[in-house]
Amino acid sequence: MKTKLLLLLCINFLLFTSCSDDDANGKYEEYLVARPLTMNRTEFANSVDVIAPRPVEESGKVYTYQDYIFINDKYRGVHVIDNSNPNQPVKVAFIQIPGNVDISVKSDFLYADSLMDLVILDISDLDNITIVNRLENVLQDYVVAPFEADLVDYGDYSYNSEDIVIGWEMVSERMSEEQYQSRFGDFGMAFAEVANDASGGTGQGGSLARFKIVEEYLYAVDSHNINIFNISDLDNPQVLDDVHAGFDIETIFNRDNYLFLGSMRGMYIYDISSPATPTFVSEFQHGTACDPVVVDGDYAYVTLRGGNMCGATESGLYIVDISNIENPELAITYPMKGPYGLGIKDEKIFICDGDSGLKVYDKTDINDLIELNHFEDIVTYDVIPMENYLIMVGDGILYQYEYLDGGIKLISQIGLN
Repeated sequence: MKTKLLLLLCINFLLFTSCSDDDANGKYEEYLVARPLTMNRTEFANSVDVIAPRPVEESGKVYTYQDYIFINDKYRGVHVIDNSNPNQPVKVAFIQIPGNVDISVKSDFLYADSLMDLVILDISDLDNITIVNRLENVLQDYVVAPFEADLVDYGDYSYNSEDIVIGWEMVSERMSEEQYQSRFGDFGMAFAEVANDASGGTGQGGSLARFKIVEEYLYAVDSHNINIFNISDLDNPQVLDDVHAGFDIETIFNRDNYLFLGSMRGMYIYDISSPATPTFVSEFQHGTACDPVVVDGDYAYVTLRGGNMCGATESGLYIVDISNIENPELAITYPMKGPYGLGIKDEKIFICDGDSGLKVYDKTDINDLIELNHFEDIVTYDVIPMENYLIMVGDGILYQYEYLDGGIKLISQIGLN
């Protein structure tokens, strides 16, 4: 018996030592792998539905309209939350929209992307949401590979199949260098995008939005273009000519007669005095990084998130002087850990600094931002400063804060899982 026990201990020791040596020598590494989620094309065309509330799988962008909050579940649809009492928000429905990332709302009509299609829903009665139109093949048909992914594994998926990519599943895999090379070779890094073959009342989105309604027009940016729709006929938008706007565009923000487009390369400014034909005004360039932007007065506030697919640029807050709209210039930068969305309310600026939490600054003097609050130990993604309170979403949780003279205070939070 003692001999057998000693033998087992020796074997365990050798296995442990072998694994430790492999790890120490760098032979094995953990990779975060993205795998495509697919759907049959026929099923996809008939897949929009309104169902009972369900747990969120991956919370995305946040949008507000009247007393309601809409939270995107990446590539799956939109969670609807009754926020008539911000102290006790209530989940009321889930709008199932495969391939969805963005929405905008005007006069009770909700516009949502479903990959290449634009879906219009009547939400005047949230107990009876109805689909009123679907414009096919009017948007760029791609889903963005997750920025946090180290690799993309397409498996058996083929562009020539009857299936289309509607989202991504993230898994962690431990591989040796030999295993990595045999499966991915030199082409394993995640791609920025994957192509398939194939004023009434308006709401408010966060800084990560790709949809923006300005009066009678809906602007939807993809990686290269501004897609333009005349929505004066709310349930039957007119598709206008796209405007080529740059490269790697990710977000859109409107102030007065200008659109500010955040891209991985910089910020593009477009004049929409003639709303059907936006015209280029100027650009501000920076190193490659993920880049949402908000504007207040003479300054544009840009968060840059470096690393992974976002590029090598160090993360930070860039404040850009746009007093001369034709010649934007960098005023000052502040280091950040890994920021996503941001927002402004009066003299306060709110920054979702990823897993470093929510940061609140007084921006009265842009050359000397004063930290008012730092809510640590939470993961933050996007934020919307409302008139009376602040809405923030991150890691499957909706947070709401009330404004104070010296910062903000949490008033409620609701788990979306």
